[in-house]
Amino acid sequence: MSTAVTDKRPSTLRGASLPKWSGWAIAAGSVVVAIGIGLAAGLHSRIQWGLIAAILFVVGTYVVASRVEGPRQAKDRIATALVWVAFLLAVVPLVSLVWTTVKRGVKVLDVYFLTHSMGVVADTEAGGGIYHAIIGSLEQVGLATVIAAPVGVLSAIYLVEYGRGNLARAVTFFVDVMTGIPSIVAGLFILSLMLMFDMQPFGFAGSLALAILMMPVVVRSTEEMLKLVPNELREASLALGVPKWRTILKVVLPTCLGGITTGVMLAVARIAGETAPVLLLVFGNPFINTDPFEGAQSSLPLYIYQQYANSAGSGAAYDRAWAASLTLIAFVMILNLGARGIARWKSPKTGR
Repeated sequence: MSTAVTDKRPSTLRGASLPKWSGWAIAAGSVVVAIGIGLAAGLHSRIQWGLIAAILFVVGTYVVASRVEGPRQAKDRIATALVWVAFLLAVVPLVSLVWTTVKRGVKVLDVYFLTHSMGVVADTEAGGGIYHAIIGSLEQVGLATVIAAPVGVLSAIYLVEYGRGNLARAVTFFVDVMTGIPSIVAGLFILSLMLMFDMQPFGFAGSLALAILMMPVVVRSTEEMLKLVPNELREASLALGVPKWRTILKVVLPTCLGGITTGVMLAVARIAGETAPVLLLVFGNPFINTDPFEGAQSSLPLYIYQQYANSAGSGAAYDRAWAASLTLIAFVMILNLGARGIARWKSPKTGR
């Protein structure tokens, strides 16, 4: 009768591993060492301290992981460390920008500032507000959206659902070209038309330039959303005898409506901060003008530029420029939050 011999050797499939808090410990140690190196070397810039800490964090992660977990796992650790360092390098300037804008913009940002125009207030004097610029931005961006959104969505539908051959390739090529077109070029194109017809600056001219900049963004985002719709949905609808146009209207578009809306909102946020075409075509107006089809208007980006350019060292003009910048950032942030909310609301619901 034979007796089975059981191997009691420990499994080598799992080796030693660092605890979960090791990354935080290495990061804290890197910061402390970087501060010490910076003070000893006479480095007064916190940016230099941060770069030294980032290098120490990556090197320290690799050294510790290689000694405890081995070279193979250390490579994975160092890749993760590089991702975190890249994330911080992207976030820190953004946080610094927002913090500086908020700190300097809240000085004059109040109800009076939001409900009054510059009027007869000189750029070097205290007082005034951005009401006229808010009205101009809302009207110009709104008209540009009314023009660009339908054209962009219909162009994307053509490219995805109908486009074949040379025409579709030409449309795709020109959309790609328009995506990288400088904003000043769009402004110069509309300005040339205005000079041909001897027209004076007015708000709708700025809307036309902004619509040119907005269209390729809407086309590209809508095109990608339409490509995500499963072909099985189209085939099922067509198999029931539904015409193709009705399939697109009742099946395809509702399926990706959230993504399309998000793309349009992001395109609106992209053109909301454009200054060059507005400077050429709208010209700026310190008074309230609610008619975008006649007379010069203002806008938030143009107001910020004019307050900075014409300030002559005035602290009041700088404060108004920072407050207008904070208002513009809040406007773009609200648009992005709205886009995310609509995308989540209109996204397809999964169920059992």
